[in-house]
Amino acid sequence: MSDSLQSGPPQDLALGLVGNGSFGALFDAHARLVWCCLPAFDGDPAFCSLLQPRLDGGSWDLELEGLASSEQSYDKNTAILRTVLRDGTDGVIEIIDFAPRWRQHQRFYRPVMLARRVRVLSGRPRIRVRLRPLADWGARVPEHTWGSNHMRFLLPGMVLRVTTDLPLRALRDELSIVLDRDLHFVLGPDETLTRSVGEFVREAELRTRDYWHEWVRYLSIPAEWQEAVIRSAITLKLCQYEDSGGIIAALTTSIPEAPGTQRNWDYRYCWLRDAGFVVRVLNRLGATRSMEEYIHYIFNLATGEDGDMQPVYGIAYEGELAEEEMPALRGYRGMGPVRRGNLAWLQKQHDTYGSVMLASAQMFFDRRLEHAGDEAAFRRLEPLGERAWALHDKPDAGLWEFRGRADVHTYSSVMCWAACDRLAMIADALRLEDRHRAWRERAHTIRELVLKRGWNDSLGHFVDVFDGERLDASLLLLADLGFVTADDPRFIATVEAIGRTLKRGDGLYRYLAEDDFGAPETSFTICTFWYIDALAAIGRSEEARALFERVLERRNHLGLLSEDLAFDTGEAWGNFPQTYSHVGLVMAATRLSRPWQDFS
Repeated sequence: MSDSLQSGPPQDLALGLVGNGSFGALFDAHARLVWCCLPAFDGDPAFCSLLQPRLDGGSWDLELEGLASSEQSYDKNTAILRTVLRDGTDGVIEIIDFAPRWRQHQRFYRPVMLARRVRVLSGRPRIRVRLRPLADWGARVPEHTWGSNHMRFLLPGMVLRVTTDLPLRALRDELSIVLDRDLHFVLGPDETLTRSVGEFVREAELRTRDYWHEWVRYLSIPAEWQEAVIRSAITLKLCQYEDSGGIIAALTTSIPEAPGTQRNWDYRYCWLRDAGFVVRVLNRLGATRSMEEYIHYIFNLATGEDGDMQPVYGIAYEGELAEEEMPALRGYRGMGPVRRGNLAWLQKQHDTYGSVMLASAQMFFDRRLEHAGDEAAFRRLEPLGERAWALHDKPDAGLWEFRGRADVHTYSSVMCWAACDRLAMIADALRLEDRHRAWRERAHTIRELVLKRGWNDSLGHFVDVFDGERLDASLLLLADLGFVTADDPRFIATVEAIGRTLKRGDGLYRYLAEDDFGAPETSFTICTFWYIDALAAIGRSEEARALFERVLERRNHLGLLSEDLAFDTGEAWGNFPQTYSHVGLVMAATRLSRPWQDFS
């Protein structure tokens, strides 16, 4: 059995994600490896053809001569990708791609390794294998050597070895051969396999499939849209770097938000806001291990007594993410520049503190956890609350990361409230009465201020900045955060105003005002899901369900989403796959689904 999607418009981002918590790789619809950074998410993109290197290479192609058609799916409830290629006659081949992952010796075996199995389904097809990694962001062809059954590529930071039962000269010289038996490849560290490559790949595939089936089996999913939720959950899981617990915003850099825009950013880092959303959604699905790993990541960052935190860090706790352009890559569809690093690390985004607190709070209340939150953990979080209290009425760049202006953003202030509110709840659970009173008083003070200055009485809705007049989509989250109730007339009026102002067709702008790069051009996918969730919360469930179904059709053929969608065509833009977008999908599905009782 496999899960696949045939709906939705044709997209250049018709890519499939393969990974295992150590790294990730993107394959196109013909099973070409087009993006993979090594040895981790933030490393050098040895496979970078997605961003059009000026040199020939940057991909791993398994070409079927006379290719006429292809179809692709994931093995059901796994991260194992299956591609079937057909030639113009009777030749059909199947390609299986996966990254090994299973439990072994009280830990997870998750090497920086891709395994590939190729077999004939019919006919006598001819194939050609082209393995052409590049180095230094596409700037040079790496040196390589070859042995009896392997080739080695000297990359920055690692030596990459491919071991195979394909005749090595056919690999080295890219010879066309008749495929008359199964072929196997292992691409990874420069380590010798101690048994046949075929035996290893076959066993690794079985054990990896078993791992994913077991992981999915224990998810608490909604009764409806199960396939979409499971695929999103697996995608979110694959975006966590388990060496540290950090969660990347997306696998890619510099896929623009719209055609020809300069909004080309590097998303291969951990935004505490985005990661907080991921953790909260996985918690709702019962996948609490990601929360525990993320808390470990946060506690390694929050070592200073002042509690000051950046909005984004590297996956290995790096604080400085210098931004530079990489000229050896032309860019997605030739639309440069391609950037490495992200200047957001220099910004002030005060919602960060609430994001961390929301992601952390469950560990103090969830009895399933082996290491529940205690007073010591609470004391480590308090400095973050102190910063939220100090900054709740100060200007920042906001969650949309404006580079050229600063305001007191309503959402940022609400998230500062959330930090104080959750600390009060935790202190109450720990019976720390004095701390409970202190944090409750602070939360109350912030809430009263937001209700006064974040609400525009003449317009009749909440606004994006204190004493402002504009809307932005983050206001749709006020009820989900618990700042107001969903039946509060002020929230209902705000949702309705956003629908009139920011909605276009089946998508939503995050805001309309021009920023440092002009006016936004595409729909920000998570904002559409926020709107769907808010519609359901205020009682417009049928409308929300219909819109949700239409947005689901915008996923690519494998059920994956990028950051943005074109309003008119539904074409995918922005970095891929975007954790934010899959978070929104799960949030909306959970809200909208009929209960399991209806099906029993």
